[in-house]
Amino acid sequence: MSDSFAKQLLAWYDHSGRKDLPWQQGRDAYAIWISEIMLQQTQVTTVIPYYQRFMARFPDVVRLADAGIDEVLHLWSGLGYYARARNLHRAAQRIRDEHCGRFPTEFEQVVALPGIGPSTAGAILAFSTGSRQVILDGNVKRVLCRYHAISGWPGQPAVEKRLWALADQHTPHERVPEYTQAIMDLGATCCTRTRPQCEHCPLHSGCQARQLQRTADFPTPRPRKALPVRTTTMLIIRDDHGHVLLERRPPTGIWGGLWSLPEWPQDDPLEAWCARRYGLTVRQPTPGAVLRHTFSHFHLDIQPLLLQSRSAGHRIMEPGDIVWYNTQQPDARGLAAPVERLLAQLASQIT
Repeated sequence: MSDSFAKQLLAWYDHSGRKDLPWQQGRDAYAIWISEIMLQQTQVTTVIPYYQRFMARFPDVVRLADAGIDEVLHLWSGLGYYARARNLHRAAQRIRDEHCGRFPTEFEQVVALPGIGPSTAGAILAFSTGSRQVILDGNVKRVLCRYHAISGWPGQPAVEKRLWALADQHTPHERVPEYTQAIMDLGATCCTRTRPQCEHCPLHSGCQARQLQRTADFPTPRPRKALPVRTTTMLIIRDDHGHVLLERRPPTGIWGGLWSLPEWPQDDPLEAWCARRYGLTVRQPTPGAVLRHTFSHFHLDIQPLLLQSRSAGHRIMEPGDIVWYNTQQPDARGLAAPVERLLAQLASQIT
């Protein structure tokens, strides 16, 4: 192992790296895959309880593939970025149908699965097979940008190409799983986004950002734009039993496949819209407090509107697209995060 970067990093990992995480207790590619997807844009401490519940319910890829998407999304509720869960489910079905229920071991096959990019595929294979794979997740980008003082936002193609070349240069041919975990750990626990602990870093002697006293300047942040604010009105329609109308959202887009409160288009009269869409007459509209939910690219201000209802005849929604939801005895279904908060508030008011 000629690269001092890898030597120093592995020596640090041997005494300071994380070795007791739930998904590190073997080389099961399925378990590693689940953890890697959950860890995308989510911290380890947040992921652990979700991972444990998910694996208890879906201990292998076939059980995940055979499950309904509602149950998968329910167990994902709160982790955010729900496309990850939908892609997990689709990928599990592909593995069941095209790979006889065994997680593939070839890079090209892994990266062809829904929701798995080159870095995630590399991490899964490095940990599960020990093969030499190169990764470039957010933590690795930060470490390399600082160590080599690379300017430019890492999302730019030219910068990312250079980072891939450096990641390949530093990846050793021996102890690849340990190295892969080490560079992830370094970015997560030492070379952090803010207040990096340079005095504890095994790479500090060669880190150009530290030598320049400019660690805060690397990596170059993404050009920031003020987040726009969008608004919507969500209807909390209750029947005579106090149950709330929910409808399933389309499979793609925001909260794709999750259950949500109806969003009323305010250019359509409320009573006429509810009668036409749901076959309901509604009365006593009562506005609640506005709830702000922030996505990565915009704020959404939600105006809840509480309504009482009774049937007004035939509705045009397809069976299975709506459900009367009992907030006092909630069932296992995937709910959009702000909807879950609004329903919890409603349940607490009733009790």
